[in-house]
Amino acid sequence: MAESASTTSLEQDNARVIETSIPTRLDCLRWGGFHTRVVAALGITWILDGLEVTLAGALSGALKESPTLQFSNLDVGLANSAYLAGAVLGALGFGWLTDRIGRKKLFFITLAVYLSATAATALSWNVASYALFRFLTGAGIGGEYTAINSTIQELVPARYRGWTDLVINGSFWIGAAIGAVAAIVLLDPNVLAPDLGWRMAYFIGAALGLIVFVMRMWIPESPRWLMIHGRPEEAHAIVDGIERSSKRHPDHEADEIFPKIRLRMRSHTPLGEVAHTLFTTYRRRSMVGLVLMASQAFFYNAIFFTFALVLTDFFGIPSNDVGWYILPFAAGNFLGPLLLGRLFDTIGRRAMIAATYGISGLLLALSGYLFSIGALSAQTQTIAWMVIFFFASPAASAAYLTVSETFPLEVRALAIALFYAIGTGVGGVVGPALFGALIDTGSRNSVFAGYLFGSALMIVAAAVAWRYAIAAERKSLESVARPLACVE
Repeated sequence: MAESASTTSLEQDNARVIETSIPTRLDCLRWGGFHTRVVAALGITWILDGLEVTLAGALSGALKESPTLQFSNLDVGLANSAYLAGAVLGALGFGWLTDRIGRKKLFFITLAVYLSATAATALSWNVASYALFRFLTGAGIGGEYTAINSTIQELVPARYRGWTDLVINGSFWIGAAIGAVAAIVLLDPNVLAPDLGWRMAYFIGAALGLIVFVMRMWIPESPRWLMIHGRPEEAHAIVDGIERSSKRHPDHEADEIFPKIRLRMRSHTPLGEVAHTLFTTYRRRSMVGLVLMASQAFFYNAIFFTFALVLTDFFGIPSNDVGWYILPFAAGNFLGPLLLGRLFDTIGRRAMIAATYGISGLLLALSGYLFSIGALSAQTQTIAWMVIFFFASPAASAAYLTVSETFPLEVRALAIALFYAIGTGVGGVVGPALFGALIDTGSRNSVFAGYLFGSALMIVAAAVAWRYAIAAERKSLESVARPLACVE
């Protein structure tokens, strides 16, 4: 009797094991219409995020002048830190859900949170309400980071994965440019009253976000996620559809049989197994991901969220003119991933990550020194930032690329969420508040000390990447990190 029960259990286990060629089929495709639609649908989200965050930065001066809110520099820094704190907690909660219920469902949940909170921000009546709504907006964006970066990795062929990831994340800066132009118009006191312009800015951002709901319909659930979670028929149907709109890459046109992997289907991955995978099996990769995330988070958020304060307090730029200075800054941030992204797939991950982190760190130290001695004007300071972030932007995107492609599929979204949360919590949340306080001192040397700290973090990260980063370029995700469900 016991032997019969054991045999039945074994048969049930074997019935849940499937052989699939889905990963190979996806990686053997050349770029097609499907991939273009994915880039458009995911990129538009980051454009809106860039619009949202840029407005928050450009509106700093208007919030200080608002007769209702009357923010101090510290209030601005704390509100931006609240946004980042929300992003941290949102990434963790939604990241856990992304691995359990799938990428596609999370797209709509996180977008709904983001749009609702952005609209509510426009109705803020004091510092506390503004910070709360910014916190909730951040929670929605944090969830978007996990679902979107997971989807990029799992739908895009291996040979295009690095460039695609960097360009989609870099599209944030197209939104930044739009936000800058919007701020110029909306903050002009000749167009709108001082306490109305910044409110209209948030309302417009929320309204534009409704477009994303339609575009999200273009993106299917990840076939890789479906095949592990007991839905192989759906996975194969999606891949069949993708293959109809894309041709095989010339390197694989003669292939008649695709290599298969054997997977044991599962409903979810226990958190204990997630922890063991991240901190025991792949602890070195976790260390690299954490260092890259934390350093870029401090570097980016500390500088960008206080960009307007430096221009208004040290260079005397009127708050309604700050948008003109954000435009070249945004251009450098978008052109960096666009022009350097291909090199991450050709020269390779380790060399390019180390180079972009190291160069941006050194340039920040140099420009910080020139700022401290008063050698820069508002225009030359902006040019310096433009050059620095030409390299820092692909570096920051490469942190998400590294975390999202070097861990197994079952823990990918939660890994992105965890390292984003820790990195942003350590570097991003502290940065804006710290720089807000440093700017409040009125001392250029104090601000320079903050720049030096950010520079040192980036240079350390460059050394870690050069020594320990994984050469994942042009390799399938399954060869970089074997799925936990894989059966020999």
